Amino acid sequence: MSMTSSQPPLAHTLASGVFEVSHPLIECHLTALRDVATQPLSFRSHVRRLATLLAYEATQDLAVEPVPVTTPLTKTTGGKLSQRIGLIPILRAGLGMVDPVLDLIPTAEVWHLGLYRDEDTAQPVEYYSKLPPGRPVDVALVVDPMLATGGSMLAALETLRRWGVGQVKLLSIIASEEGIRNVVSEFPEVQVYVCKIDPELNDVKYIVPGLGDAGDRIFNTLG
Repeated sequence: MSMTSSQPPLAHTLASGVFEVSHPLIECHLTALRDVATQPLSFRSHVRRLATLLAYEATQDLAVEPVPVTTPLTKTTGGKLSQRIGLIPILRAGLGMVDPVLDLIPTAEVWHLGLYRDEDTAQPVEYYSKLPPGRPVDVALVVDPMLATGGSMLAALETLRRWGVGQVKLLSIIASEEGIRNVVSEFPEVQVYVCKIDPELNDVKYIVPGLGDAGDRIFNTLG
């Protein structure tokens, strides 16, 4: 993808809170996810595994407070999360990443945001929001398998900013360079965790090489 002089090189963006997580397991599951022959059941399984690996990386700096614990042998000190964690799936594709993150953080609150891309304008349209007024979580983990233009994600992040969330982390399986730049430009404080950054979008704003429509492949609605 060509870049103008006003756009920072991707290496600079990566140094500013964007993390492309490199791991052999991620590479293997992502390869299967991209494959056009992968059927919905297997596709969902690979999404869950990749979401787990992303969430593990994204949560390394969560705050922990000490708690006493009694083992079968003695008493000792352990730890528990000391912040309210909110899991924010972007409907509908983000639902495929919810359960694996909840397996890791069973105390997380789940708040849904419904956004879809208008196929004529490629602009996001919000149709559902279930955020409680005046009670923002301490840390929001926003999950959406694909970050294409970033339009829907920008709308979601603006909603979370108005809610008053202190820290926001974005977890996507595949992102485009353009989508990354758009998010970082508007929300430089947001941490972004992705399995892979692809170089470009096609003329209908799909990520290339990408994996097609994640929502349709998760929910078997390719038609």
